[in-house]
Amino acid sequence: MHPPRNLTELLLATARHHPAAGLGHGPGAAGAGPAEQTYPELLDAARRILTGLRAKGLRPGDRVVLILDRSQDFLPAFWGAVLGGFVPCPLAAPAAADPERWAAQLDHVAGLLDGPLTVTTAALAAALPAGDDRPVAVLAELDGEPAAELHHAAPEDTAVLMLTSGSTSNSKAVMLSHANLLASMAAKNGHHRLGAGDVTLNWVSFDHVAALLECHLLPLSTGSRQLHVAPAVVLEDPLEFPRLLSRHGVTMTFAPNFLLGLVNAAAGRPAEDAEPLDLSRVRQIISGGEAVVVRTGETFLELLAPYGLARDTLWPAFGMTETCAGSVYSRGGFPDTDRGAEFAGLGTPVAGLDVRIAGEDDRPLPAGRTGEVQFSGPVITRGYYRDPQATADAFTADGWFRSGDLGRLDDGRLTLVGRSKDSVIVNGVNRFSHDIEAALEPLDGVARSYVAAFPTRPAGSDTEQLVIAFHPELPDGDEAGLYRVLNAIRATVVTHWGFRPALVLPLPAEAFPKTSLGKIQRALMRRRLEAGAYERQQRETAGLTLRMLGGHTPPEGEVERTLAGIYAELFDCDPAEISATAGFFDLGGTSLDILRLRAKVAERLGVTGLEVITVLTAPTVRALAARLAEPAGTGPRPYDPLVPMQTGGTKTPLFCVHPGVGEVLVFVNLAKYFTGDRPFHALRARGFNDGEKPFVSFEQMVDTYVDAIRTAQPQGPYAVAGYSYGAAVAFEIAKVLESQGERVDFVGSFNLPPHIKYRMDELDFPETAAHLALFLELIDKQQARELPDAVRHLPREEQAARFVELAPPRRVAELDLDAARFATWAEIADTLTGLGRTYTPSGTVRSVTVFHALPLRGTREDWLDDELRRWDEYSREENRYLEVPGEHYTLMGPRHVAAFQAVLRRELDRALAGADALAVRRGA
Repeated sequence: MHPPRNLTELLLATARHHPAAGLGHGPGAAGAGPAEQTYPELLDAARRILTGLRAKGLRPGDRVVLILDRSQDFLPAFWGAVLGGFVPCPLAAPAAADPERWAAQLDHVAGLLDGPLTVTTAALAAALPAGDDRPVAVLAELDGEPAAELHHAAPEDTAVLMLTSGSTSNSKAVMLSHANLLASMAAKNGHHRLGAGDVTLNWVSFDHVAALLECHLLPLSTGSRQLHVAPAVVLEDPLEFPRLLSRHGVTMTFAPNFLLGLVNAAAGRPAEDAEPLDLSRVRQIISGGEAVVVRTGETFLELLAPYGLARDTLWPAFGMTETCAGSVYSRGGFPDTDRGAEFAGLGTPVAGLDVRIAGEDDRPLPAGRTGEVQFSGPVITRGYYRDPQATADAFTADGWFRSGDLGRLDDGRLTLVGRSKDSVIVNGVNRFSHDIEAALEPLDGVARSYVAAFPTRPAGSDTEQLVIAFHPELPDGDEAGLYRVLNAIRATVVTHWGFRPALVLPLPAEAFPKTSLGKIQRALMRRRLEAGAYERQQRETAGLTLRMLGGHTPPEGEVERTLAGIYAELFDCDPAEISATAGFFDLGGTSLDILRLRAKVAERLGVTGLEVITVLTAPTVRALAARLAEPAGTGPRPYDPLVPMQTGGTKTPLFCVHPGVGEVLVFVNLAKYFTGDRPFHALRARGFNDGEKPFVSFEQMVDTYVDAIRTAQPQGPYAVAGYSYGAAVAFEIAKVLESQGERVDFVGSFNLPPHIKYRMDELDFPETAAHLALFLELIDKQQARELPDAVRHLPREEQAARFVELAPPRRVAELDLDAARFATWAEIADTLTGLGRTYTPSGTVRSVTVFHALPLRGTREDWLDDELRRWDEYSREENRYLEVPGEHYTLMGPRHVAAFQAVLRRELDRALAGADALAVRRGA
């Protein structure tokens, strides 16, 4: 019998020769085993999906994007495409926090792959932006009769396209052929030596090449059993990783260095009802994706040795998408061969893969010399799909693939010493420096062409850390301005890459070494940093941060110290640096961090159900500790509409009124930019807390807010603004304040005209619930248009539940929502809508500044000329109309908040120049 010539033959052979083996899908939690699927059952499911794909008109060679985050969905769909000769391209599920960035990624992939069919679940399909060039098929609707005729590809045909980790606009699609993959499986197993008795574990999503090749195709090719769990199962509880290994008798798995570090950290905390562990079956844990820190690996092995984990189990490894994932392994050598080193060596290449170290002229260097690592062999990609320039750049003139990594060969063993590519690897993910630099350069206060993103790795760190160096464009001595820029940079990095930079470093322009062509020499800046050249700037920045946070007050008592430790974990700093009076959001917290805070408070302090509003109103370690210490049965706290989101600064405070949904979370990201500049207070509707009744009239709402504002700021001049619906409320607040003899120097409307009644008349309860769900990114625009008619016949509770059912589970978790909470929220929004139906604007204020974005419908020009300019009828002086990026629902979202805050703060400084000077004199 001849060996398989393509993946179709591979699956057929495995299903025939290993009919009892297969896959386990699911969390694998204790007492709840995974859903089992044999290889013949996988083949049958794939044949059924193939029938559905062919019904969509697909022909061999057509591309299919797979956005499926569960293994039981992804793998049958992947094989359905392969069996039809289609070319699958895995893509990560969307991040709810930034739908516009996700839309840009989809646009790029649609253009690169020439309008591929996207296969996804019904829930994810609802979250995808619409597009004529992006046809979508729901996986459940592809199920048909098992296809009898299968496509047998030629070995050189492309089997899969794997996207590189670039920005939204420049990720490339690596072409891996059937021959590449089959050669890779055979070569890998020369090191792995898997057989039918082995069990593998995968917790990585399938847009990562290691998940598909190392953790699926390899065990499939050997008839091994494979277990797949969601990434969150391991990352949210790192100790679940060794539990899974023990529970399922795993013999091979994958764990980057950062996961080893997480397990090490978690292993030091006692666990209740600890599950007994038996790790004696584990034969190899492949550690790739980033350098293995020797001490981290040794600690991991030492901690788990009492449970039977062998000393030679951890295999540092190297691989790239272009080399079919793992291709160099340190088999059985670690830690003995790396004694005394900071980073582990990577071992020897798989059979058939040639490695050389080359100089700048691409000529081979002798053993022991450092140069670029280059590869040649049957596992190497032939290039990038529809990108001939990138393909040409990736190979030398004599056909060797350029890895972009610097290394050396000693006795045939590969050691990496750095990268020639400008990139940063954090938690196993490769990020390109120019991607984040391009996002940071437009920030207010950042000098163009003087931003550098580069890695550093402090001694003993479990992963590389990101450093952002920049030259500030600010007046000398403007500490508040510099602190604001530091916060803006941190927030932008979190938005783009999902983690915080370890160090943000303001430097003079002359500290940026540049080539003759003006390119910043990031590697040289890294060497200077690690040699201590920027220690003075680091001390000055740390001192500035401490001053802007109000100095350091040591936490007192067990609860405060525990919370300080939690804050330190969340914000990657030393617990000794956390002051009891530093605010959660001042330290860099986001709405997503509140979810992590809730989990850690429950774990460390045993307090469950920490609410978002509690963190908003008690954000410091001391205030939150006091709230957590309140005895049960204290009863609901009195309603206070004022949420102090940022209290620092000597300028006139800004009071912002909630949009029509009543909540103020939308202001969290915006308020950060006011730290040390001017206080930022949000006004939250009544009805969210137990026992609270919503407002019964528009006038009652306005009067309540005026009282709260005057309690916080007894005398003017005042600054008020409102987002959407809140603009009308802010206008009425300003009128009342003026009638009381006070000056109101700023009234702001964030993209809404004065007349709201006509819009409120259009919204019944299902329409209001749909707009709330859209605002919260639970559904997309198309669903917001279609769902009201679909649910209108249902009782209100069932209508609300339907929106939550359709929402991405991760977004529901981020917002701490369930059907009951969403129903309460929708009732409050509906009450506010009802109050809006009674509202007709009258009277005037001095002037209004209108910040206009893309409208919900129609053109920006019509929106501005026909609707927003009607504010001119309600002001005594000339109004100002300022364009801001984004749409109505996204103008303060992650993608646009940095630009919006710059426009808003400039306008506030202009309008409040006299008021701010008066506020400073009063403060003195």
